[in-house]
This record gives sequence, structure tokens and C-alpha cells, in this order.
Amino acid sequence: MADVIRLLEVREAPLSVDEVYASVTDPRSGGTALFVGTVRDHDGGRGVGGLAYSAHPSVVDTLRTVAERVAAQHPVHALAAIHRVGDLAVGDLAVIVAVSCAHRGQAFDAARQLIDDLKATVPIWKHQTFDDGSDEWVGLP
Repeated sequence: MADVIRLLEVREAPLSVDEVYASVTDPRSGGTALFVGTVRDHDGGRGVGGLAYSAHPSVVDTLRTVAERVAAQHPVHALAAIHRVGDLAVGDLAVIVAVSCAHRGQAFDAARQLIDDLKATVPIWKHQTFDDGSDEWVGLP
């Protein structure tokens, strides 16, 4: 499994699409699916001024569990997932996942499960600040 999971991190530094893509490049793969989540300027009809992500100390262990499950359920050649924590501005990259497989459909399916399971189970919480001065937490248990 270690040779399939190429990059798993939660970091404060800006994320790089090139880094994630390069980590899943594999000569056996004919399909690579990449998902990039960015901070948008609105949510629920309100303007977003910025946000901050925070994570539980177990975040990397939980992320690894998710990645291992996806790799076990799909014919994955390589997989990567990184998520940013700290203060982010509108337009910043918040999360990147990538999966390479022999065929594009397999890569799309695995990447979709990876991002969906990451968002549903990995202990990362978002604190949004809105243009009107209000704020909210998203993803708290």
C-alpha cells in the first residue's frame, strides 16, 4: 500500500497542483484524475471574506485510513491528498487530491471517493468569515 499512497499531508504552506500531479505520475496509468478545492467568494448567499482551517492531531492518521480504503477498493496505481490548514483567502487552494489508474473511469471513481470520504471523515474544520462581519464553523463534530 505504501507504494500506491505517494503523498499525504496536511500543511500550512500553500498547495501545489504540480507537486500533487507529479506524485501520482505512473507509466502504467492511462488516466489521472485531479480535484482542486479552492476558497470561493460566497457560501449560502453570503459573501466570504476568508476562512481558516484547523485540524485534530489525528488528522494524518485518519487521512491515511481514507486513502488506504480508496486504494483497496479501486485499481489505483498512485494516490495523493493534501489539505491546507491556517488562514486562507478567497482563491487559495484548500485541498488537492489525485489518483492515477489504468483507465480514466477508474481514476474518476477513485478520486471522487477520495475527496468525498476526506470531506466526510477527516477531522478538519472550517471557520468562515463573511463580508457582513458574521462567521460560522463548518464540519464540527
